[in-house]
Amino acid sequence: MMQERKPKRLDRGALWNYALKALSGRAHSTGELREKLVRRAERAGDVEETLKRLKDLGYLDDRRYAESFATARLANEKMGRARVIQDLRQRRVAPDLAERTVRKAYEDVNEEALIEEWIRRKYRLAPRDGLFAGDKELAAAYRRLLRAGFRSGEIVRALKRFAKNPELLDSFEPPEETPDA
Repeated sequence: MMQERKPKRLDRGALWNYALKALSGRAHSTGELREKLVRRAERAGDVEETLKRLKDLGYLDDRRYAESFATARLANEKMGRARVIQDLRQRRVAPDLAERTVRKAYEDVNEEALIEEWIRRKYRLAPRDGLFAGDKELAAAYRRLLRAGFRSGEIVRALKRFAKNPELLDSFEPPEETPDA
């Protein structure tokens, strides 16, 4: 049985270098970096001191992090608003900051067009291929679009344009959405 290796505890200087190295690999939110530093810090007080110093120097800025994250998710992955908010919250960005930032990033976005683009990319379709023939295919596509962060009504309207039998969607009742989803 393998023994779990405990990370070496770091003094103030080593913790600073560890934080800089983490930030040089990729951007982090304050909450994410705090979690990493807490696991490695020799003294708890060094964590807040290091975070404050990083913020003062402009190396750590949750607003800037959230803006670049939301913009990248929209531009590169074409995700819906709900998914981007969820991902930001998982990265320990404050809920109100996440929602405000995503609202601003998506203010001029036509989500139905974004859904269509997402469907074409994920299913490699031409505009009117009529990919979804039956209710199982439509339900599977609907669930994938929900996970991608799109809203129910917009999903159904977009799927109608890709269904061989769009009338199947008239009786389609989406699964109940849970508040945590």
